[in-house]
Amino acid sequence: METEHRHAREMKAEHKQSALNRLKTVRGHLDGVIAMVEDERYCLDIMKQVSALQGSLEKVNRVLMQNHVETCVLHAVEEGRSGEIVDELMETLRYTPSVTGP
Repeated sequence: METEHRHAREMKAEHKQSALNRLKTVRGHLDGVIAMVEDERYCLDIMKQVSALQGSLEKVNRVLMQNHVETCVLHAVEEGRSGEIVDELMETLRYTPSVTGP
């Protein structure tokens, strides 16, 4: 699951904190949804909560994308690696359903 890219840059502090805060919130929310399933709560109620979790994770992806553009992409362009970074951005769009659709 973990891959290290040869041109990785440090995350901006504000983006890192935002992503971590959102992920920690998702972790707590997920524990609540797990409890709902264990308690055999009404399916539609659980589905609503799963949808909310998906939306929260999508927000994390947007924060990460913004960080990527502001750090890695900018650095790659400065180094003259525009073609490489365009290919990489196209790949990252695969992980952004709000942009690419289901």
